[in-house]
Amino acid sequence: MPIAPRPDRVLSGRAKRRADGVRVVRRLVILLCAAALGFLSAPHAGAEFSPWFANSVGSATQVLAVTGTGGSDAKLDVWERTAAGWRPVTGGVGVPAKIGEKGMSPNHFDGSMMTPKGIYTLDFAFGTQPDPGSGLKYVQVGSNHWWDGDMKSPTYNTMQVCDKENCPFNTSLSAGTENLDIPQYAHAVVMGVNKERIPGKGGAFFVHSTDGGPTAGCVAIDDATLVTIMRWLRPGAMIAITE
Repeated sequence: MPIAPRPDRVLSGRAKRRADGVRVVRRLVILLCAAALGFLSAPHAGAEFSPWFANSVGSATQVLAVTGTGGSDAKLDVWERTAAGWRPVTGGVGVPAKIGEKGMSPNHFDGSMMTPKGIYTLDFAFGTQPDPGSGLKYVQVGSNHWWDGDMKSPTYNTMQVCDKENCPFNTSLSAGTENLDIPQYAHAVVMGVNKERIPGKGGAFFVHSTDGGPTAGCVAIDDATLVTIMRWLRPGAMIAITE
């Protein structure tokens, strides 16, 4: 979930960070494309390295690992399990990411403004833009697509399609419901947080396109990089989030 930008948070080093981010993104795109074509399939030194999430993702072979670096900043690493073990698809170069305005928390709940720590599935993708070739199921959304955040609703924490006037749940932002037709959701991947749909335990956690600012609990990265990752992802992929 994105939040409105705050001009007073613009730092003097922003231009430098943006330039650094562009370089990282370019390298990531090249590496991911190479991986998709099989160019990185050969084992290499350090291939048997066991990342922190290795014993927590079951049989998953693709993992997006998000590590907080302070405040609302984080880095995202793309990992793949091969016959030789886990290896970083991005060559150890983390993708700059934004997380919750108040950082991370193991105890996620509605309105916390924190990104939930833990291991979660990546269930499906969506976006206001046409399907870019996502390896996960993709839903193109418009003005009638919502993420139900109404804790009293039987469809809490799910995507719903309805006219605003006829939706069977509270569509106000104060209720936690989001209309998905916004720029930050040009492309997004749904994180399987609170799949039990326990009222108050939070919903609408995505990996989505960044607007440069902190989020209300999602993970946000450069849109072009996100599209490349979406093309690489397959059913069964997971996301691992830690500080």
